Amino acid sequence: MANVVNIKNKKARRDFELLDKYIAGIQLYGTEIKSIRAGKASINDSYCVLVPHPKKPGSFEIYVKMHISEYSHGTYANHEPKRDRKLLLNKKEIEKIAKKVVASSLTIVPTRLFINEKGIAKLEIAIARGKKYHDKREDLKQRDDKREMDRLKKMRL
Repeated sequence: MANVVNIKNKKARRDFELLDKYIAGIQLYGTEIKSIRAGKASINDSYCVLVPHPKKPGSFEIYVKMHISEYSHGTYANHEPKRDRKLLLNKKEIEKIAKKVVASSLTIVPTRLFINEKGIAKLEIAIARGKKYHDKREDLKQRDDKREMDRLKKMRL
């Protein structure tokens, strides 16, 4: 009976090497959460941005740019589909992410959008390093080898 929403970013694993994962809340409007529950969101072309905090110098905020379709039964108060949405993380988590991203050439990638057991929308983000073309080919070879080994094991049983 529970409405299960689990939207994945399939390009993230292909294009990036995922290092650390975090689960963050998202600051949403009422029509946005209704659209997410209906499964009308996409994180394939989404990305996260680290922005300096306007009132606290030296600290940061994280925003995600993602597409959430307009709610079908929304009125004039419907939301803008591609707007920046603030991610809700602990101060220590934001500082840890900021250190890693600013110090090296890492990026923040949204990997999964889901609704938890309390009915709250959560976004799983990962600190990632971009893969080169040869790294992607190597991953494909390893996946094919593993699949072939599993097939042989299954035949022997």
